[in-house]
Amino acid sequence: MNHTILIAEDDPDIIELLSLYLTSEGYHVISAENGLQALELVHGQPVALAIIDLMMPLLNGYDLVKKIRETHNFPIIILSAKSLDTDKILGLNLGADAYMTKPFNPLEVVAYVKASLRRYYDLGGDVQTPLPDTQEDVLTVGELTFHLYRFVLKKRGKVIPLTPSELKIIMKLMQSPGRVYTKAQLYTCIGGELYESDDNTMMVHISNLRAKIEDDPSNPRYIKTVRGLGYKIEAE
Repeated sequence: MNHTILIAEDDPDIIELLSLYLTSEGYHVISAENGLQALELVHGQPVALAIIDLMMPLLNGYDLVKKIRETHNFPIIILSAKSLDTDKILGLNLGADAYMTKPFNPLEVVAYVKASLRRYYDLGGDVQTPLPDTQEDVLTVGELTFHLYRFVLKKRGKVIPLTPSELKIIMKLMQSPGRVYTKAQLYTCIGGELYESDDNTMMVHISNLRAKIEDDPSNPRYIKTVRGLGYKIEAE
C-alpha cells in the first residue's frame, strides 16, 4: 500500500530531507509549511501518518494535533526542537503517538514511520471500513468492550475516542485481565524500542486512558498501577 505521509514543517530544508528518505522507501509525501495548510491537506485527502513540527506559523503544532484528533485517528509523530519533558507530555496529551527531538537522524524518523504504520494498520487501526458486528471478536471487561476488527473501544455502548497508542495499550491489557504488564511490555505493543521509552511517556498514556475510560480517574476501577512492576486491567 502506497501510504501518504504528511510533513507539517516550516523549514523547507527539513521537508526536502525527509521527503527524500521517505519517497525512497516508497511513501507518497505531501507537505505544508504552516499549520492551516496542513489541516486543509488532512481534510482534503487520505493521510496515513503525519510528522508535525510544533513551532509553525498560522496554526502551531499543538493546535494542529488537537484539531486533527477531533476527526482523525492516524498516527502522529511530533518532530520538534523543544526538548523539555513538559513539551513532550503536552504533545502526547493532545494525541501524538511519539515525540522526537531535533537534531534528528532521518533514518530513525523513517524507522518510526515504518513501525507506526505497521502497528496501526496491521492491527486494524483504519476504522473507516468497519466489518459487520456479526464478524467481530470482542474483548469485554466490565462496561468496556473492545472490537478487535474495528479497533474501537466502547463504554456502555458509546465509542471512546482514543489515539492509536492508547488503543494498543488498552487492547493489550484487555486481552489478559488481571495480568500485570511492565512498562517495557507495553512499549513493545505500541511500536517497540523505537518509541520514547521513558517513564513519563507511559505515565501520560495511562493517565490519558484513565481520564477517558474511568468514572473517577483518581480512583480507577479498571487500570490499576502495580507499584514497582507496571499496570493491569482489573478483571471483574
